[in-house]
Amino acid sequence: MEKSYWEDYEIGEKIITPGRTITEADLVMFSAFTGDWHPLHTNVEYASKTPFGERIAHGMLVLVVGSALGFRLGQYVTLPKSFIAFYGIDDVRFTGPVKVGDTIHLESEIIEATAKDDARGIITSRSAIKNQRGEDCSVFTTKFLCGRAPKG
Repeated sequence: MEKSYWEDYEIGEKIITPGRTITEADLVMFSAFTGDWHPLHTNVEYASKTPFGERIAHGMLVLVVGSALGFRLGQYVTLPKSFIAFYGIDDVRFTGPVKVGDTIHLESEIIEATAKDDARGIITSRSAIKNQRGEDCSVFTTKFLCGRAPKG
């Protein structure tokens, strides 16, 4: 169901996005864009000697790609039409590795809806980025600011 306003969200509502596979190109482009060339992400020999046994995606890459899955065009969109701004992210934890070829998706649950004033409200969700086996890779809480339904 398409959402228009703050009032359209219900506590306990759950959202599960489509998946996206993390590729070799993702690691290379993220490294180039951020300047983070840590060998855990970019050196096969180095990474083979770590507890992961192979290269893993940057935690921030997983967080950015995974959380953005809620905004995919042409599919279920988690934001209302009255979206104003991303308000914050709290309690981020990277709880499991994402490797090249893993497919991640986002699962979110609305845990709070707070009126900010007569025109705006904040939606808070508890979220987890999971891999194709349903294992948590990153968990966090997000908040977004959106418009409230006009009165009258």
